Amino acid sequence: MSCGCKTSGDSAHSCGPKKTANGCENVNTCGNSYKLSVFDWLSNINNPASNRCDFVEVRFKNDRKSFYKNVNNIPLHIGSVITVESSPGHDVGVVSLTGELVKIQMKKKKFSEESALKIYRQANQKDLEVWQEARKKEDNVKIDARKIAHRLGLEMKITDVEYQGDASKVTFYYTADNRVDFRMLIKEYAGAFRTKIDMKQIGFRQEAAKVGGIGSCGRELCCSTWLTDFRSVNTNVARYQQLSINPQKLAGQCGKLKCCLNYELDSYLDALSNFPSSSTMLDTEKGRAFCIKIDVFKKKMWFAYVDSSMAWYDFDIDLVKKLIAKNKRGEKTLPLEDLKQPDIPLATIDLIQENSVDRFEKKNRGNNKNRNQNRPNNNQNNQGQQQGQNRNTRPNNRPERQERSERTDRPERAERPERSDRPAKQPRPERQEKQDRSNVNAQSNNQPRQQKPQQPKAQVEKVETASSDSEKKPNPNKKKFKKKFPPKKDNNA
Repeated sequence: MSCGCKTSGDSAHSCGPKKTANGCENVNTCGNSYKLSVFDWLSNINNPASNRCDFVEVRFKNDRKSFYKNVNNIPLHIGSVITVESSPGHDVGVVSLTGELVKIQMKKKKFSEESALKIYRQANQKDLEVWQEARKKEDNVKIDARKIAHRLGLEMKITDVEYQGDASKVTFYYTADNRVDFRMLIKEYAGAFRTKIDMKQIGFRQEAAKVGGIGSCGRELCCSTWLTDFRSVNTNVARYQQLSINPQKLAGQCGKLKCCLNYELDSYLDALSNFPSSSTMLDTEKGRAFCIKIDVFKKKMWFAYVDSSMAWYDFDIDLVKKLIAKNKRGEKTLPLEDLKQPDIPLATIDLIQENSVDRFEKKNRGNNKNRNQNRPNNNQNNQGQQQGQNRNTRPNNRPERQERSERTDRPERAERPERSDRPAKQPRPERQEKQDRSNVNAQSNNQPRQQKPQQPKAQVEKVETASSDSEKKPNPNKKKFKKKFPPKKDNNA
């Protein structure tokens, strides 16, 4: 059995364990509440009076509601599916409100108790089956009705179709700018659908309420959720709120001015009651000035000269009232540029810090400073370790520096013989040393983790004497020198 939570009254909709034969006990919490629902804030409060309200509010398809009298005192609650009186036959609806709030709604909508129809019973299984079969045919009937109206050339739009609960009557809701002749249309509809035809014209706002949609604010349309009475909206409402008269922005889904323009109109009218008239003219020593703009929130008015309206000057409304009183006494005021006071910038405090781009960086900088202050010993320890490593690596580089210094001071060049005394094919000792260095560097490049061979002072002297003797004979111990002193591994690497 349907709980009535869905707009179409589909019985496939399930509300879980709370679904009973009487309907859904918590229709507003089952996840698919109907449109234009009313919150019963007196549901948990017992009525102190002995007499209880015999009227209930019953909702039908979309936004159609009516009030019925419970003559048989049937126990009803929100969500109960009932069978009510209609003409002709009967209709099936869902209870949307019970209790004392029904009287308030009846008074608000000016519904007379004498014209209220009665409730027959709670809907049985047969009533629900006929009701659901009629609801399934509504979409196809709406398409066929639009085709017939288009074939007859009528300037109208079929917005919605609603079957009565016993399928004895169908109501067509339409919108049209001009009057429509239904004589041929009703004959065509009666022959096509074989039931009683009822035509009902609605406005464009009611059409948007039936169809539904999402507004420019990102929320569901007010007319399809909670708004029941549609007040007239004109362009003066936008002018009072200092809005630009742009039809694309001020129009809603229905093509008319948005209903939400009336929401804040009373607040603007209350604020504008303290402002002087927008047609105020000021007589100054430099010429006449007129009001060109009003700021409701800052309570300021902008004035400009009639002759040169390019420069605008803003004044508080209190100062404007004094200037108007001075003009009434026949006195002219000072020029606008002399009356203009320099604006004092207000010191604002951004508590959330949303305007600062580097708000996250400031926090990180402060945290880094605190961390560095809390860890001075770690930095010192790291520096000590680095110094210790440097000390360990320095002795490895000392022999090379000594070798360089000895090479600069060696007496080789002074004792070197002339070119004529040298053997013809004997290479120079300097070139041999360079070759030895290149060989050592090549070996060190091939073995990056091994250090260069260390040569103490005594060994350097032997190399120097050997180079001096190499003028006479080649050095046979050169290969043995490499074998005796292989490159050592660096333990500190």
